[in-house]
Amino acid sequence: MKLSCKIIPESASSAYTCHPNFIEGAMRCNQVLQNLTVAKFGGSAVGVDGILIPTIIKRINELKKDSKVIAVFSAPLTVYNGRQRSLTDIALEVGQSAENGQSINIEEMKIPYLKILSLVDKKLQDECKKTIESFLEKASNSLKEAQQKREFTNETRARVLAYSGEILMSNVMNYVIKSADIKSDVVNFDTWPIVTDRNIESANFLASESLQNLDKTEALLEKNDVILMGGFIGKTIDGLETTYERGGSDRTAADLGILFSKKYNTRIDFEKDSAVLSADPRTVKEELEYITHLSYNEARIAGMFGMKILDPIAIKEIVENGVDLPITITDMTNPGRITTIQRKPADKNGHPLKIVTGKKNCAILRMESSSAKDLFESLEKDKRYSEFVVLSPFTKDDIEFTRILFLDGDYVRRNERYILAFDSLASITYNRGVITLIGDEMWRVQQIASKASSRIGEAGLNILNMDAQEETSRIIIVTEDSRDNIERAIRAVHAERSKITFV
Repeated sequence: MKLSCKIIPESASSAYTCHPNFIEGAMRCNQVLQNLTVAKFGGSAVGVDGILIPTIIKRINELKKDSKVIAVFSAPLTVYNGRQRSLTDIALEVGQSAENGQSINIEEMKIPYLKILSLVDKKLQDECKKTIESFLEKASNSLKEAQQKREFTNETRARVLAYSGEILMSNVMNYVIKSADIKSDVVNFDTWPIVTDRNIESANFLASESLQNLDKTEALLEKNDVILMGGFIGKTIDGLETTYERGGSDRTAADLGILFSKKYNTRIDFEKDSAVLSADPRTVKEELEYITHLSYNEARIAGMFGMKILDPIAIKEIVENGVDLPITITDMTNPGRITTIQRKPADKNGHPLKIVTGKKNCAILRMESSSAKDLFESLEKDKRYSEFVVLSPFTKDDIEFTRILFLDGDYVRRNERYILAFDSLASITYNRGVITLIGDEMWRVQQIASKASSRIGEAGLNILNMDAQEETSRIIIVTEDSRDNIERAIRAVHAERSKITFV
């Protein structure tokens, strides 16, 4: 019988709790849980056509010194029509062409893999090349199906993305890692541990079903130092390919952490080109500060409002499953520079205004509060959608209205009929942007809301709405999304950050 052992925090006891509760189990639990690192490498970590893979090999060698490693990979980047693009975007474009009945050409999808092939040991190159051809043939067959049906959706779309992107990438990287004399293997789709519902294109993780499907992946991990797996892709109970929303590889890493947390001392590591900074360096160039610690709450809000830290749904799933996993954001080129994300960070020193960020292409829905309750329930249960924030309500003609800030205007446009069905008199305003100040302890900052709004006004921008609540650890400032308004506002507020005094 397999056992699940979990260490009780030191503050409670140094003993273990064991399930099932019997003597043999108690004897086995005298062992310390083995370390496991779930390391996620996104497209930018891999680099264009795999240029950063030698750094990845170095990082995996470092991680496996004191830990088993599950390496999760996103689809690679390449140059397409003169621009740096993710292979996922290219596959989506080719799929749309197939849906429109146009000719199919997957040669561009081979380019990054054939370049990565040069990193594979010559003894393994022929086998690796056959693997590339095999997976791309599966993707091609699904594209032909889309061409015939004039429909690039659901399982067809998921298969094209899986077999041209993440699953193929993990297989190719397995050959690369084996070539570096690392004992490794790859998780095959036949034994895929991430089980989801049948919402094919924006699937939802099913934790209990996934746990029941974990044995073969666990056995693979026990036999190897490193196992590899494609992110973003899920599998229904009856074996259909599914995908998460964009950014879903972060969720795959989180889901694997959830699944293995009771059997290993597990942490999640997101390998990136930088640790977390106080603003996006593409927007702010001056007075950037390296952030050493974030809470789950701060990281989730930052992800929702535009910071490329990690998918906020990944943290949501960790919290919903009652797991407390340490998360690190590691600068691949300088691994000593990390940001640690915890449920309750031990280190609360430093500037309480952690991050200034912004989000374009938002929309604001105004509707009667009584109708909003029904919409919220439907969004949660039917759509499983949570990328919105409820702003302060207002009253007009003795009727209370709720304002809902949707962080994806395109989602609202696609679902406008569904949303307005809850209140025919509701109104939607598009082309809105938000600037967000984030920090669990911003209450320590004197006059922070007034100072932020003042700087935005000085930058020549009009504030349309402001929502500041101590309990939510964020201040939201809404303005018009036009030209470079959001970038200017972020720079203006961030410039004030270094001047702010706090108690």
